[in-house]
Amino acid sequence: MRKLFSSVVLMAIFAFGYAQGPKPSSEEDKNQVKQVIETFFDGFHKQDSTIIKSTVADGIVLQTTGRNAEGKTQFRTEEFSKFLKSIVGIPETTQFEEKLTSFSIQVDRTMANAWVGYEFWLNGEFSHCGINSFQLINFDGEWKIIYLIDTRGKEGCMD
Repeated sequence: MRKLFSSVVLMAIFAFGYAQGPKPSSEEDKNQVKQVIETFFDGFHKQDSTIIKSTVADGIVLQTTGRNAEGKTQFRTEEFSKFLKSIVGIPETTQFEEKLTSFSIQVDRTMANAWVGYEFWLNGEFSHCGINSFQLINFDGEWKIIYLIDTRGKEGCMD
């Protein structure tokens, strides 16, 4: 009797879990996520910390990874407040643009991931390229960036 009861409970758990599987993302969700990222970069290019802050959640984590001149993997975490100060502090004489080259967005319920290719240009010259990986959460109908990690490199960029 105990085995039968355990089997029924397990089947119920699996059935419930299956019924609660991933919710297919709608195009509307994906468009909203893309819009948040584009707004982030609008603020970035305008050097407007208010616009950037409107797209992120409290406690956002910023990280970057790449290889140094010797080929060793580098990894660091940056404080969001320092990031904002560095963007706002770029001199007006310095031209910069992060060109977004591709978007791959996945959404499940209140979580989204966006894999965004980019090229970074400084004073009209190519600087580097990579991928921005955004994690977003939908807080009661409003998508906010909670995590951003990027890669940086100079090779394989224009392929």
